[in-house]
This record gives sequence, structure tokens and C-alpha cells, in this order.
Amino acid sequence: MTQVGSLDHIQSPKNNPFNNPFKGLFTNFRGDLTGGLTAAVVALPLALAFAVASGVEPKAGLYTAIVAGVVAAIFGGSPVQITGPTGAMAVVLVGIVAKYGLEKVWIAGVMAGIIQIALGVAKLGRLVKFIPYPVTAGFTNGIAVIIFCGQLNNFFGLHLPNQEHFLQALWQTVTNLEAYKWLAITLALLTIGTKLLWNRINQSIPGSLVGLIVATLAAVFAKSQWQLEVPTIGIIPQSLPMLQGIPHWNDFKLIRELINPAIALAALGSIESLLAAVVADGMSVSDRHNSDRELIGQGLANMVVPFFGGIPATGAIARTAVNVRAGGKTRLSGVIHGIALALIVLIFAPLASQVPLAALAGILMITSIRMMEWKAIGLLIHTTYADFGVMLLTWLVTVCFDLVLAVEVGLIAAGILFIKRMSELSLVKMPEDSAFLSGIPLEFGKQIAIYRIDGPMFFGAAERFVSFLRDAPEVKFLILRMRYVPSMDTTGLVALEEIYHDLQRHNCQLILSGLRPEVEQLLDRSGLLQEIGHDNSFNSTDEALQKIMPNIHN
Repeated sequence: MTQVGSLDHIQSPKNNPFNNPFKGLFTNFRGDLTGGLTAAVVALPLALAFAVASGVEPKAGLYTAIVAGVVAAIFGGSPVQITGPTGAMAVVLVGIVAKYGLEKVWIAGVMAGIIQIALGVAKLGRLVKFIPYPVTAGFTNGIAVIIFCGQLNNFFGLHLPNQEHFLQALWQTVTNLEAYKWLAITLALLTIGTKLLWNRINQSIPGSLVGLIVATLAAVFAKSQWQLEVPTIGIIPQSLPMLQGIPHWNDFKLIRELINPAIALAALGSIESLLAAVVADGMSVSDRHNSDRELIGQGLANMVVPFFGGIPATGAIARTAVNVRAGGKTRLSGVIHGIALALIVLIFAPLASQVPLAALAGILMITSIRMMEWKAIGLLIHTTYADFGVMLLTWLVTVCFDLVLAVEVGLIAAGILFIKRMSELSLVKMPEDSAFLSGIPLEFGKQIAIYRIDGPMFFGAAERFVSFLRDAPEVKFLILRMRYVPSMDTTGLVALEEIYHDLQRHNCQLILSGLRPEVEQLLDRSGLLQEIGHDNSFNSTDEALQKIMPNIHN
């Protein structure tokens, strides 16, 4: 998952989140038609697979791709984004479904949609660019591991109940391997092999779809010839998603119970969708996405889809990339993707019921391996071990706990690392024979100490600043060159005040030179500059020396 900063920070009519979503809808009809149809073909097996991985019926994945895909395409902020069930969301949903049940997931989905809309209206969409790359790489790699291991049941043909946590499910699988079915393993390997081989032969038809068809035909043949059976996805209704009610949606006690899952779904859905939109920006010649509008569109999709039996969705990077490469340039491609999936359901639903779960496992295993940020791992190992540590920590928390906690822990670790780096304030004592003291007799020069400060003076560097200057030699004048101090916070201000009073007790006068306007304004507002004396603040060190020279001779 690649993170690129968004450039939509300038508010204008073009990126207003409430402007006309239908403008320019048919300007690229042929390309959007090809892109939408291709994305639908790719989305079909993935929608089924991610629904199963989420612990719900396969039809829920199809209904999600249809409804959420159309709603987010119309109202979202990215003209080429394809929305539907994703691996990241499946990782979170499987635990929520196991703990609360599907009906409560629908309620949590509506709540998550409301949260996303609120974030978009509050114009908080651009905050995603502040998530450091090691954090996004860490939780992406964690998701990949969870998806891969989560498909081991289907890979081995085991029929085991869903567990709330990934590690519980993995232990359950490992302790029941004696019940494996060799036919399921064969079908999964057949799907993987077909997908990999087909991608080398033909790029126009997705290898995952071909592998799914080949494995399904093989499963049907094994059943008819040798009466060998493996778990399949079951019956899918040959009908469009219909509007339905959500029970107890106005129960305040239930809402309070589901607020944490809703926040988790909203946070993950927002991060995943915005990162996917940023990746799409780098691939498409269309207008750049509007992050606030994208949140509103994704929120509307997640609010609507539970009423049609679907599950929470996000922007999907792989399907979006397919759409762009096939020619999609406007939001019409996303609408066509949803309509095409609806037609596939109406026509081919009976055939889909024969798809073995092992085939879906093979597809998801390949997907998870490709999700791994191998390049990021190599880059971080060869650059900074600290950033690699942040990625590893985020990965471990993702695998051992959950995604939202992983992002929180990763951000805290990255923040601590940032503070440590920024706190490395450079304090350098200028030598007594420096150019500043040329022409001053040596015995007088020893009464002056000049220190150059480089870097921001904030809470992370304040203690080092105080400790360093307290060890300064006894002099009559101490000049602080602060031209390269871009900013100062309250802790840095207090540290400077502490140094000033300490110098006063030692009969040493503090002189400031080269104050930047921001720092000077802060000192002035606090009253410290008045206490030090405006006549003890100079534009340059030369001016300061010229002013204090008479005092030295006296």
C-alpha cells in the first residue's frame, strides 16, 4: 500500500464536497464501460471470498459490491474508485460477526457510515496523509497475514466455527488438521496454479475468475464420478438486493454496546478508502480525489448497504487499479461495475452455488501474498531501523490484537520517534578565536560566550537545552544565536526563562540575536522579552558585540 500526500487542500468549487456528482458523467462512456465491466469480473470472486472471510453468507458480499459500489461511485470524491468488500474490512468484520451476530453488524455499519459522513463534513479527510508510511505498511502486512491464515480452514476443507480473534481461529485450525480433506487442498492448489499460469497467458480475463471456474468444474466432476464432496458457498438467491429493515436500530443500549465496533469500522473504512483514492490519483489522468467528499460517499454507502443485507465496505485498491487500466475515468465506471454485478447475480447465481470454498481460499491466499509490502520491508530495513521497528510493532499489534489498536500504537510509536529526532537540538559553542571575536583582546573575549542553537525549541528538547547551558563557563555575557530556531513551544519558553534567571544569579547578561518573527512574537506575548530587555535582542551577533563592547572595556 503506497501512501502519497493529497494535494486537495485548497477549497474551491471544483473540490467542494457538495458539488454536482453527475457532472461530466458521459464524457468517457466507452472507457468507463470497459473499465466497469472489467472491474465487475474481477470483483465477482473477491466479493464472494471476502464475504466468506468476514463470516457471513456469500450473497452479502455480492449485495455489498452492488449497492455500496453504486452509491460510493455517485457520491464519493474519487472519479475512478471501486468500492466493495475488502480484505482489511473482512479481518475486522469476522471478529465482530462472531461476537455480535450479523444483525448487530448491520447496525454498527449504519453507525460507522454516520461517523464517516461527520468526518467528511468536518473536513477531516486530509488527516490520512499524516499517517506515517511505516504504520500503513505495518497494518497492511498484518492484514495480509491474517487473511492468509484465516483461509487455512477452507484450504484444508475443515468446517469449523468462526472465532472472534485471529489467533484463536489459527489455534483451532492447527489442532484439527487431522480432519483435512485432500480434495479441498487439491482444488485450492488448482485454483492458485490456474490463476498464476493464466495471468502469464492472458491479461484480458482475470486469472482469479478462470481459476474459480476450473476449480468449480473439477469439484462438480469429483462429486459426480467419485461422490467426493467439499464445502461450497451454498445457494445464492437469483434476485437483486431488496430493501429490508434493521431490527432494534433505535435501542440506545445497543448503540452504546456497538459504538466501539462502529468506530473501528469507520476508522478502517476511512483510512483504507482514502489511501486507495490516493493510489488511484497516481494512476489516473482524471481529476484528483476530494478526500472529504470521499468520506461522505463512503459513509453514505455504509449507511445504505445494511438495509440491503450487505456488510460495511471500503474503496478497493486492486479493483480500482483494474478499472483505471481498463479505461475508466469517471464515476460512471463505478456505477457500471455495480450494475454488471447485479446482472451476473440474476443470470449466474445458480452456478455460483457450486463454487467450492477451497477455491475462494486459493484466491484469497494469492491476494494476501500480493498485499504484503515486500518493497516497504526491504526499504525500511536498509534505511532506518527505527522506522522498521515502528512497522514491525504495528504488524505485531495487528496480528495479536486488532487493526484500530495497531494504528493507534503505530501512531504513538511514530510520534515518539519523531519527538526523539526533533529533540536532538544542536547547541554549539563558538570558539573564542571565532570571526565574531576578531579584534577583541583575548582577556575581554573570555568574558563572552556565544552559542548557536539549531532546531525547534519544544518540549522534547527543552531539558537538553537547560542542561547544556547550565554547564557553560562563567562569563559576563552569554549570546544565543537563534536564527536557526524556527519555532518554540511553551516548554521551550519556560526553559529559556529558567536559563535567564539562572544567568542573573551568576551576574551574567543574556543576549539574543537573530530571532525569527514567530519566536520573537511568542517571547513578546509572554513578557519574557521585556524581562530580558528589548535592547538585549539584536538582528545579528555583530550588532550584539558592538553594543556590549563598551561594557566589556568598562
